[in-house]
Amino acid sequence: MSPSPFSVSPPTDPASYSWEATDEGVAERFGIPISQVLRFDLNTSPAPPALLAGLLAAGRFETPLSEYPPGDYRQLVEAAADAYGVSTDELVPGAGADEILDMCTKAFLAAGEAAVVSVPTYPMYRIHAEQRGGRVIAVARLGRDDGWSMDLPAVRRAAREATLVWICNPNNPTGRAEPDGAVERLLADIEADAAADGRPVPAVVVDEAYSEFSGVTVVGLRTRHPNLVVVRTASKAYALAGLRVGFAIAAADTLRRIAPYRPPGSITTISATAVTAALHDEPGMRANVERVERERPRLVAGLEAAGWRPQPSVTNFVLLNLVTPERAEAAALALMARGLVPRTFGHGHPLAYCLRVTVRNPDEDDRLIAAAAEIAPTLPPVPALDGDTPA
Repeated sequence: MSPSPFSVSPPTDPASYSWEATDEGVAERFGIPISQVLRFDLNTSPAPPALLAGLLAAGRFETPLSEYPPGDYRQLVEAAADAYGVSTDELVPGAGADEILDMCTKAFLAAGEAAVVSVPTYPMYRIHAEQRGGRVIAVARLGRDDGWSMDLPAVRRAAREATLVWICNPNNPTGRAEPDGAVERLLADIEADAAADGRPVPAVVVDEAYSEFSGVTVVGLRTRHPNLVVVRTASKAYALAGLRVGFAIAAADTLRRIAPYRPPGSITTISATAVTAALHDEPGMRANVERVERERPRLVAGLEAAGWRPQPSVTNFVLLNLVTPERAEAAALALMARGLVPRTFGHGHPLAYCLRVTVRNPDEDDRLIAAAAEIAPTLPPVPALDGDTPA
């Protein structure tokens, strides 16, 4: 098992997702002050947008906190529609992108039906499908030299027996975007195959949680492909992960299938008010993206110098190739002993030999770089390279 989290669910429990150990758990296990713990595992920003402090201090929310939020979240929807360049009837909000993913699963995947997932990727796609009683068709991605891109012919074949296809672009945890035009070609091929087979077109849900960092989106394809749903979030570029707000963007008729599955009032009044303000503050979001673009190359260079083999990334995180699962686990434990929490991948995972780290601010990243340099000589030796060894 991976070194974190520090407990494992029984195999009879429903499929579920777990983050790494909590700050308290890391501090207790390694005997360090909780103030020394830094989260490099969550792909979040080191600070929320500047506007948040003033908004919370003013205490002026869309509705009093003694009341439920507006059922239609009109101000939030209008702000998001403006930010994403769509109409208000083409967008539905939810309590984080994860609630949107759950809503999509309920809308498009009945028990016994199949969902296609290109792996490795965000594990919640599989979890939502399995909790729904669906069958997961896992399609291996191409290798590192091909940027861990989707295997388009294999995904296309799998989609012929599915009602739902998941795509993460840019992909988490590899940090890479699909080649230009790949998603559009896949959408067209899936539609053509469905027509030839005389069956309904599967829904294709494209998770664009990291889109602002890459500058790539398929939102503009929604008018040509009514089976397309694009998922966006306020957690990453907008730096408001703790408020849990996400969006589904699609043709209005498609959204009418998704919207009924959102529980009433699932987005809090504080979250709706704050995210509305953040969506109106495009310069603030762009400043956060530019911060990542400046800092990522510096972090990569420092980790490269330590021999930790950072992989190319267009996101706010970097995948590190430690070559073997044993080296990755040893590195993770040594980092956590210093209060630095990376994302780990359990044994048996396609990326078990890797760690994933967030691009934070220079001072925090310097702690990671210094720790990597200190830890590197203590790791198990790198095995002799052969044709099957990750490089």
